[in-house]
Amino acid sequence: MRSVTFVVGSGRSGSTALSRIVHAHPDVLSLNEFWASVGTRALPDRPVDGAEFWRLIADPHPAFDAMVRSGMPMAEFLHPRAARRDEGAGIPALSLMVLPHLSDDPDGLLEELKEAVIRWPRRTAPEHHQRLFDALCARFGRTAVVERSGYSGHRVPQLHAAFPGAKFVHMFRDGPDCALSMSRHPGFRLILLRREIQARTGAASPDEALTGEQVRSLPPELAGLLNVPFDPALVLDRPLPVAEFGTLWSQIVSEAAAHLGRLPQEQWMPLAYEDLLDAPRRELSRIAAFFGVEPLPHWLDTGCAMLEGGRRGASLRLPPGELAALHRQCAPGMRALKATAGRPSSTAG
Repeated sequence: MRSVTFVVGSGRSGSTALSRIVHAHPDVLSLNEFWASVGTRALPDRPVDGAEFWRLIADPHPAFDAMVRSGMPMAEFLHPRAARRDEGAGIPALSLMVLPHLSDDPDGLLEELKEAVIRWPRRTAPEHHQRLFDALCARFGRTAVVERSGYSGHRVPQLHAAFPGAKFVHMFRDGPDCALSMSRHPGFRLILLRREIQARTGAASPDEALTGEQVRSLPPELAGLLNVPFDPALVLDRPLPVAEFGTLWSQIVSEAAAHLGRLPQEQWMPLAYEDLLDAPRRELSRIAAFFGVEPLPHWLDTGCAMLEGGRRGASLRLPPGELAALHRQCAPGMRALKATAGRPSSTAG
């Protein structure tokens, strides 16, 4: 089986830059936001034929499609139609972030893959995914697969069950800096608001369909998010204390750390964003060895040139009261990282 590594983390941790660096390695197939794009629906517990597997990985992602339809795309949406509200509806899941990372012609690559995949025989979902990874490696002349999705630590148990031989890299960043970045990101603001809807309605999950009575119980600024399209101002303009994102960050990294701590030690490694900035050649060489590829000198030069630490320490510019509250809410996550992955970062308090 081909070498497969999943880079997981909280999001807003420098992992998008890592995807660009990984993509520059001539031996690595970099799957950018693959699991964020196709979601857990793409790993059903039953065999499926190629046509059904294609629908699972190509049908538009409901939440991302709603954001595009509402005129609130994220910078992570790479397909050129995503920024055009009137033309962006219905972008296939693979085409939104995965294929544009690999090709300047994502629509052409999508059709090329579809023609092959829909003819595949019935097999388990993990077998289909492995076949898809193999096809893309052959298409681009790569030997190792590295998938990276932001906000993905919660997927570790499912991915480990589906791909028991796969490795994991846990990428994380200084908690207060990461939480501050989350507070300015439309996707994470929407996550926090959807969690508020869940808490107010008693829904079992943020994706659960609500009854009319549950919807009527919500204040208008939250109920409005249930419509598509919704007003982006409901997400972008609503005051949300940055400390709440510290709580969210702690929950995400604590869950990821707990999941990874249950894996065999040789199957996962930690990667601190701050360490990548401080010692890029050392850290890139370390992850290349973990991926099973050579740390080529030209690739190391390219990777170093792609890194910039201008946003490091951004939380230190917050007013003292806000910063203190943010540190308190990030403390549980920092402790979880120290317990399972060693030193969280050189800037952690």
